[in-house]
Amino acid sequence: MAVPLVIDSLDFACNAEVRRGKIAIARFQRLQDYLVNDSGELGYTVTGAVDANGRPVLRVDIQSVVSLRCQRCLEELEHVLDIHTELLLAQNEQELKSLDEDEFVDCILAQPEMDVLLLIEDEIILALPVSPRHEQDGCMPGGREDGKAIREASPFAALAALKKTH
Repeated sequence: MAVPLVIDSLDFACNAEVRRGKIAIARFQRLQDYLVNDSGELGYTVTGAVDANGRPVLRVDIQSVVSLRCQRCLEELEHVLDIHTELLLAQNEQELKSLDEDEFVDCILAQPEMDVLLLIEDEIILALPVSPRHEQDGCMPGGREDGKAIREASPFAALAALKKTH
């Protein structure tokens, strides 16, 4: 495994530093539990800044396509990742607790040795759908290879027929 990308998060933000690159999806071990396969790579940009209120922030941008399992048909589903997150850096636990009360602010604890790749992996996992599914017409539960659905008789068809006659 390659060397992790480590930054001092407060210095990084206060000095408006930028790190960008591409990395193989296979490098993210925790992410593997959510994927059908680990092929491909993702592009990322992490930008340090100070917001309008003078608070240090990290802006994380991630672009990729990952393969998930459709929960409707259980086939592979390509999911586009286009993540743009702004994370406020809290300097201590007390500040983190007070900032965390605002539901519109994403806040993390500043670290002198923050692993950027772990941060990226966290953001990807948080952005994944809970129950990934193809679009409404994109999959055929109980379908065939030729793409035509196999129509099974509904167990309620007999009830519908009875209802029409009475």
